[in-house]
Amino acid sequence: MSPSSLKTPLAETSAAERSTAPSRARQAYNSTSTNEVDFSAAARQLNSLQDSSADVDMKKVEALRQAIAAGELKIDTSRIADSLIASVRDLLK
Repeated sequence: MSPSSLKTPLAETSAAERSTAPSRARQAYNSTSTNEVDFSAAARQLNSLQDSSADVDMKKVEALRQAIAAGELKIDTSRIADSLIASVRDLLK
């Protein structure tokens, strides 16, 4: 069998048909789409957490900014290390 005798779907379509295929696919999608998205429960929970601005104490943030700018911020590295170790232990359980 020679390669020229093999027919593929692409070879059987004309250039005009191939150029209009994406537009036909968009039309088919648009005519059946409902413009609705169904999120999982986990996605809804993550979204609600992201939208929450009540978790940020802006007065404390501003106080930290001023302390950093003035060079007065004291960082307790042992407390940070202890918290990281505790977090890792919780993750490994």
